[in-house]
Amino acid sequence: MIQAAIAAAVLVLGVVSIPAAQAATAGHITHLSGTLSAKRADGTSKLLSVKSEVLEGDMLNTETETYARIKFADGGEVVMRPGTQLKIENYAYNAAKPEGDNIVMNMLKGGLRAVTGLIGKRNREKVSFQTETATIGIRGTHFGALLCQNDCGGVPTTGGKPPPNGLHVDVTNGSISMSNKAGTIQINAGQFGFAANANTPPVPIPPQQGIQVTMPNSIAQNKGSGKGIGKGDEVECKF
Repeated sequence: MIQAAIAAAVLVLGVVSIPAAQAATAGHITHLSGTLSAKRADGTSKLLSVKSEVLEGDMLNTETETYARIKFADGGEVVMRPGTQLKIENYAYNAAKPEGDNIVMNMLKGGLRAVTGLIGKRNREKVSFQTETATIGIRGTHFGALLCQNDCGGVPTTGGKPPPNGLHVDVTNGSISMSNKAGTIQINAGQFGFAANANTPPVPIPPQQGIQVTMPNSIAQNKGSGKGIGKGDEVECKF
């Protein structure tokens, strides 16, 4: 009986001591101005800096006046605006195994600009950016997304008033789909879209009324390649 109890205890200790599988590296921080934190899938929190890893399962948070640029393993990039929460729900990439591609990002608040990488080119249906209002699907794309929730007072508009609550998108290159349970539309390069809420169909917006997600030059411009992630791929952003 004693030996059996000891054996059972050893077995339990062995099970408890087995470390959890480490989350896969999705990308790295390449540019940062301000404070960026990550809440890991295991519940721990970490302040990130340039060259820090971004892991699958991370909830990324930018503080006030913070901009952060992430380069993902497949070459895709995302720039986060201040006050943004972005969760890397899924990130799977293997250059030799395209059948396993999978990117799902969930923007809970704030705004971003994104340039899709190899996964978006070879498996565009495997990439999606989710919000509470609508889901963005990509078509080999450079786009911006801004989710207003009574927090867009500082965003400039042609009318001088804050943008209405909802999801605003703009497309620089390629195209995106904008979908919720009320409908789906396609937004092409140079066009804008808006979805007020999950129960209202997304609609195209005239360019003079569109909201373009903006980034400062220091974050938008990649001095190494000369390519940007703001207004256009080949020029600096001037906002």
